[in-house]
Amino acid sequence: MADSTPPTHASAQPPPDRPVYVIGGGPGGLSVAYALRARGVRAVVLEKSDRVGASWRRHYDRLHLHTTRRLSALPGLPIPRRFGRWVSRDDVVRYLEKYAEHHRLEIVTGVEVTRVERAPDGAGWLLHATGGRELTGAAVVVATGYNHTPRLPDWPDRSAFTGELLHAGEYRSGKPYAGRDVLVVGVGNTGAEIAVDLVEAGASRVRLAVRTVPHIVRRSTAGWAAQYSGVLVRRLPVGLVDRISRVQARVAVPDLSAHGLPRPDTGLYTRVKEGAIPVQDVGLIDAVRKGRVEIVAAVEGFEDGGKVALADGSRISPDVVIAATGYVRALEGLVGHLGVLDDRGRPVAHGARTPKAAPGLYFTGFTNPISGNLREMALDAVKIAKAVARNGAEGVSRLPG
Repeated sequence: MADSTPPTHASAQPPPDRPVYVIGGGPGGLSVAYALRARGVRAVVLEKSDRVGASWRRHYDRLHLHTTRRLSALPGLPIPRRFGRWVSRDDVVRYLEKYAEHHRLEIVTGVEVTRVERAPDGAGWLLHATGGRELTGAAVVVATGYNHTPRLPDWPDRSAFTGELLHAGEYRSGKPYAGRDVLVVGVGNTGAEIAVDLVEAGASRVRLAVRTVPHIVRRSTAGWAAQYSGVLVRRLPVGLVDRISRVQARVAVPDLSAHGLPRPDTGLYTRVKEGAIPVQDVGLIDAVRKGRVEIVAAVEGFEDGGKVALADGSRISPDVVIAATGYVRALEGLVGHLGVLDDRGRPVAHGARTPKAAPGLYFTGFTNPISGNLREMALDAVKIAKAVARNGAEGVSRLPG
């Protein structure tokens, strides 16, 4: 009698059971891990430091969120009311620790992923990590952060400067600079707040080098947070928002032209689309008006004898230069070979969308929207989890029950 049992083929074997790997244990990575877990998908967070929220722990002491507590919470857990409307750096760290504990997230610390590539079997992704580890995931979410690697401009003759030169990422408080002449380079939110902090800590002189005049907005007006406006207008036409914000600025923000900060020529939302978030005032306007923070031209380079050359041809000799010159995403080594970055090193897709050349590879936290970074990461987390569940990544691990 003939055997009727169908032949077994290798292709009939079930696909391997693989988790979704989330690279980075900051707000973006933790929120995605929770959203995936809430949908029954096993997510493993890989964090290169020994604790979650590493980048937040390195921020300067006086930092508070410029976004409200209610609109900064991650999915599944409100930020405690006792933390106040504008949450401090230390309370953000406490919240992230509680978030990971509350949701029982699977987090592996001390593991840095150095390269992501297609898995040899074509199903999923292979991650190369410290210690020679090779990890295979059904999908990957890159959440290594917007402020990843400090950017220090390669100013001519930088090594000739005899004073103290540091990046804003190394700055903690103004106390060590009491009685000293300090130049802050860069007038984003970080540079503006550091300049105010230095004044309040007793620096003998504080100058702020400005290349492009920023838009300045009040963090809150009559209880209405600037973030609320950002949420309302983010999907309106850019030109319309530019016109609205121009009128609003003339009402809420004094003309600082006489102090070196004229009103910008380009619109606020146009700047946002180019990557420049407006400066939220936490004391800069008052400090500039009173002459406690002096506005000077952009830095062009350094000269022997401790002098700093400015774009207007002048020379100054500060004791300290603090470069609030931003960060780079530093994704080239990790995923640059996959064709998923633009010419500025930014992911070509984010949130629930994946690059056409790399389905199953997600990015979160690499934009700086007018409506608030934490709010958008929280929204992206839910969208990414839905996309992973909907697309049914082959062999993705499911949680029991």
